[in-house]
This record gives sequence, C-alpha cells and structure tokens, in this order.
Amino acid sequence: MLALRDVDVYIQASHILRKVSLEAAPGELVCLVGRNGAGKTTTLRAVMGYLRPAGGTITLAGQPIGGLPTHAIAARGVGYAPEESAVFGDLTVAENIELPTWTRPGGRPAAERVARAYDVFPRLRGFATRGGTQLSGGERKMLSIARALALDPALLLLDEPFEGLSPAIIPQLGESIAAIARLGPAIVLAASNIHHVPVYASRLYVIERGEIVFAGLPQDLRGRPDLARIVGQAL
Repeated sequence: MLALRDVDVYIQASHILRKVSLEAAPGELVCLVGRNGAGKTTTLRAVMGYLRPAGGTITLAGQPIGGLPTHAIAARGVGYAPEESAVFGDLTVAENIELPTWTRPGGRPAAERVARAYDVFPRLRGFATRGGTQLSGGERKMLSIARALALDPALLLLDEPFEGLSPAIIPQLGESIAAIARLGPAIVLAASNIHHVPVYASRLYVIERGEIVFAGLPQDLRGRPDLARIVGQAL
C-alpha cells in the first residue's frame, strides 16, 4: 500500500531524511521507532504532503504521491493523526468525526464510517455534543484518530499515539488501534520508545539521524545492544 524508496527531505538548509525506505502492506501495522528529532514526524509529514521530498519516491498502491498537495493525498485515502492531537475546538466531537466524510465523499457511506469510528472509540459516544477543547488529552488523542478513521483510509498514519498519556488510558487506546488494524488498512505508527510498540506490530523500522538503521521483526532487535540507546530499552 505504501512504499518509500530512498526519500530525502530538507527543511530549509538541514538534511533531515537521508535515503529513507520503508513499506507497509494492507493489514499491517508497521512501527517507525526513534528518538525525538530522529525523523519520524518528518517521514509521516512527507507522506502526507506537508513536506516535499528532494529525492526518492513515495507511492500509494503503486501510484506516486510524493509532492502532491495534502488535500489530494487525503482524498486518495491517507488518514493522519498528528502527535499534537489537533482537533477543531470550535466543532463538537460529532462534527470533528463527520468532517472527513466531506473531505473524501467516496467509498463507504458517511453514516457507516461515523458509526465505525464510534465502535472503535465507544467512549466518544458520550461526548458527541461536547466541544473539542472540552476533552482531556487522552480523549483528544482518541478523537484525532477517530477522525482519521472516518476518512475510510487505505493508509493510516499515527504519530506518537501513546506519548504523554496516563498509564490508565494507554491499554484502552492500544485495544482501539488493534481494532483498527483488524479492519484492514495499512498502519504506520511512529513511536519514540520501544515500550510503545504494540505487541501485534507486523514489522518495525528504527530511524536515527534521518536514516533507517534497522528493518525487521520486533523480536529481531534482541541481541542488538547497539540499538538499545535508540529504542529506549536494554535488549
């Protein structure tokens, strides 16, 4: 579904991504792990069209999307839940979730998409009429992902979905992401700590200083003490 090949990204004069290659197939949850500033968010933002690659290719279902405007990439079925959990504060929870059904009108009926978002995040049902700014940090994170899910995405990008959340809500959010994975989209999840990589992850990539330094199965990290300082765990 998603393939990056030798992607380079500059921000002003800084070379942020260096020949980054990764892929995610339908039904896979692929994790991109690295310390803050390693290039995780830049990678997701390049896929989403916020940043234009200086080199390499980004394809979605075999079609090039690198350099397309963000709205065109969303219309092709790429959902994005940013790290900051940005929601529209002047809209209600229900309106936030409904918004992507207008952004991408094709595919499943709007009512079905909204219902599926509430099924995955049932806690949001009770907050449907509440404003976006009236939610806790964990609830905003849920809303951000539910809104991306309502796009009916073929590819879902999740940037640090567990970062900054209370330990009590992390398992609940993890179960919701597992439910999304069972629905079949390709998922790329960025995390700064290996502890935030779900046990059901298909594969993972480790990024350091804008370069992919490991690609493989999560269990393949064992016996790689050289990666311990990057992923935040003694292996």
